[in-house]
Amino acid sequence: MAAVDPLVVGRVIGDVVDMFVPTVTMNVYFGSRHVTNGCDVKPSVTSEPPMISILAHSHELFTLVMTDPDAPSPSEPSMREWVHWIVTDIPGGASPSQGKEVLPYVGPSPPVGIHRYILVLFRQKGPLGQVETPSTRAKFSTRAFARQWDLGMPVATVYFNAHKEPASRRR
Repeated sequence: MAAVDPLVVGRVIGDVVDMFVPTVTMNVYFGSRHVTNGCDVKPSVTSEPPMISILAHSHELFTLVMTDPDAPSPSEPSMREWVHWIVTDIPGGASPSQGKEVLPYVGPSPPVGIHRYILVLFRQKGPLGQVETPSTRAKFSTRAFARQWDLGMPVATVYFNAHKEPASRRR
């Protein structure tokens, strides 16, 4: 059964996170576009942060991390993972805008090839307080960040693909 899991097929499990059992539903939308694992999303519609709903109790707190494990190129991901967004202390049932933005959102702009963009959700054991902003967006590690802040395994993950759009089509 696990072999047909889109997170396995898309190498999200392995490249970004270890095998985990999803326990929370996270819905991700860019405008009216519902993001499902492995779908294609144009970078031009991702300039603003996605709308995200976390179906969980309001007393629970979550951390959201969005990365690109294919930077700068899927064939030579020397900057794996490029971190696009970090939000902590998001209450269950709320959107990331109600959490603490540690690293502001930067939309996808893949320079070459098809890139995967991974949104990983962790359940916190309590408020994280002041989380240090990474000094660089390049060579971020979702696993190391989760270890550093004692986040445990992910509770939800959604990923999408994007590739560079022709200049005439942007906007």
